[in-house]
Amino acid sequence: MRILLSNDDGVFAPGLESLHEAIKQVAEVTVVAPDRNLSGASSALTLTNPLRVQQHKNGFYSVNGTPTDCVHLAINQLMPEPPDMVVAGINHGANLGDDTFYSGTVSAAAEGRHLGLPAIAMSLVSKSEDNMHAAALVAQKIVKHLQANPLASDRILNVNVPDLPYDQIRGFEVTRLGRRHKAEVMTKEQDPWGRDIYWYGKLGKELDAGVGTDFHAVSNGNVSITPLSIDMTAYSSMDSVASWVDKIK
Repeated sequence: MRILLSNDDGVFAPGLESLHEAIKQVAEVTVVAPDRNLSGASSALTLTNPLRVQQHKNGFYSVNGTPTDCVHLAINQLMPEPPDMVVAGINHGANLGDDTFYSGTVSAAAEGRHLGLPAIAMSLVSKSEDNMHAAALVAQKIVKHLQANPLASDRILNVNVPDLPYDQIRGFEVTRLGRRHKAEVMTKEQDPWGRDIYWYGKLGKELDAGVGTDFHAVSNGNVSITPLSIDMTAYSSMDSVASWVDKIK
């Protein structure tokens, strides 16, 4: 099995190295990742500047572009044969609920799905690296299971691993995305030269985090696995919007 690894934390992120160490034991691995931290890049593409590639001593490739750029470039230019799967991560921090909309990790996986491949987005629910090895073992187990029991090629699995040692993780749970309250307002400060600068506020608190959500699973020591769909059509609203449109004069 050939697997493409990418991330949004950058080519030198410890989570990517941990993921590589685990996955290379069960598959042939190519690593293509951004040359810097691009957390929150979502599905952005680099359209007005050329993309440049650099290969590092450990064999990893870095690209001066976004996570989506990395996956697209790897599959279309860098890999002699297309991969069988795309795995993104391991993200330093959760990608739960609304976070998935902004996540470069999830978007890297989504680009693999756009290109017809099964894809996994891996995240550790902590900014600490203490349990990164546990998250890597979880990734390895899921990849091995997919080798033996393939899912449809249009599936994206958004996987969040609780911040626990591997032997303390309770199990695996299929979940839906929860929701947060809106994030705190932006803050305004000044740099040393007296110029205004602005920072995003903290993530909002959990709003929809009940049983069955990704928030609930990880808070109870389980690995959350949420199948994601790219089709954003609000099918349940089509009739009401059609009725609304009929009244336009």
